[in-house]
Amino acid sequence: MPSAPESATPHKEGTPLSRAMRPLNSLVERFIPSALVFSIVLTFLVAILGLVLTSTSPADLVVHWGDGLSGLLAFMTQMALILLLGHILANTGPVRRLLAALGAVPRTELMAYVFVFVVAAVASLITWGLGLVVGGLLAREVAHQGRERGLTLHFPMLVAAGFGGFVVWHMGYSASGPLTAATEGSFLMDSLGAQTVPMSETVFSTWNMLAALATILVVAAALYLVAPRRGDRVTELTIDAREELEDGQEEVVTPADRLDASRLVTLLTGLALVAYLVLHFSRGGTLTLDTVNWSFLALILLLVRNPFELIHLTKNAASNVGEILLQFPLYAGILGMMVGSGLVQIFSDAFVSISTPTTFGLFALLAAGLVNFFVPSGGDQFAVQGPIMLSAGAELGVDPAITIMAVSYGDQWTNMIQPFWAIPLLAIAGLKMRDILGYTTIVLIASGLVLGATLVIVSL
Repeated sequence: MPSAPESATPHKEGTPLSRAMRPLNSLVERFIPSALVFSIVLTFLVAILGLVLTSTSPADLVVHWGDGLSGLLAFMTQMALILLLGHILANTGPVRRLLAALGAVPRTELMAYVFVFVVAAVASLITWGLGLVVGGLLAREVAHQGRERGLTLHFPMLVAAGFGGFVVWHMGYSASGPLTAATEGSFLMDSLGAQTVPMSETVFSTWNMLAALATILVVAAALYLVAPRRGDRVTELTIDAREELEDGQEEVVTPADRLDASRLVTLLTGLALVAYLVLHFSRGGTLTLDTVNWSFLALILLLVRNPFELIHLTKNAASNVGEILLQFPLYAGILGMMVGSGLVQIFSDAFVSISTPTTFGLFALLAAGLVNFFVPSGGDQFAVQGPIMLSAGAELGVDPAITIMAVSYGDQWTNMIQPFWAIPLLAIAGLKMRDILGYTTIVLIASGLVLGATLVIVSL
């Protein structure tokens, strides 16, 4: 992916907030490494913390790390499927045409940044895999169409706005923590007293939906304030970096080719999945990670023209999610060290020890935000921290729904400064994490204020 050249010269213009962020932007551009190196550095940092803060021996830490590498493989497959299916869905013909139409909506520079963020946030509420990919694709589309209309757009901020939409994913349909709590027989059952917590009490509660709306509005306002103004240094995307919308069709020669080119094959399979989901929910079934995946697979099968197109989209998606799949075991190893050495318990206990029933949700968010920096997968984090926080919350008489959403909020919150989930979006945009981190830090601050206030208010 070609990089974006710089234009304009720096001036002392812009808002006070945008001027205040310039030193941070310069700092991260120089010193933040690639996401892969970041995960390796974190591995050694956790090992050092384990040796310093616990009595774990170096040999035991190595064993915890090695055992952790293959831990939670089933869950990792579910997460990989969500990302893969989200990428495929975002690149189907109808969705790409919709994104092209949306790219023509912004008429000013400031509107462009806010618009990309809002659309990516809505997509993330539908499924986080879709939100990550839509953010990158829409940023490119808006950059191209905006330049044709004479707009001077800072491409790294467009991409940052797209990634910023990810800050609400755990408040939506694909929220792995609340979905796990709503699933019979999940690893949270013991901590929940063998009961489930339905999604109506977590994701679909009135207070969470209002919090999602407030987060989107506040972050949008913050991005508006920090966006480059006339005279600021701007890095434009001066080429058309959009990919051609190919459908992967091949020459039809043999009877086998005719099957691969048949709309009926994917349509019937998609309808069968829809029928299964209707029966599942009509018979009392609940939302789970699997049903979320199958619902999006069904949508993909209904939207693609035939197996030729589906195979083509899958190959493209695999090339963009590969780096994340490589890093999953590394973070699973970090998780193994944190669990085996007791670091997770230490982090959680430190926050719980200063909590009251009213402040527990806030401190649970902070604890989850800290742990998420080392274990960026929300589901992996729930596997370890969820039972600990639910037990602590129960001792204080805190509603388990608040605890579940507090851990969820903390997980999505610090994703803004953790490069793991930015990989697919950055690959689409042709940028590095350091190019956008100054702006995503603003998203972190603005969203943190809303999420923390929400948890205090609902705990009163």
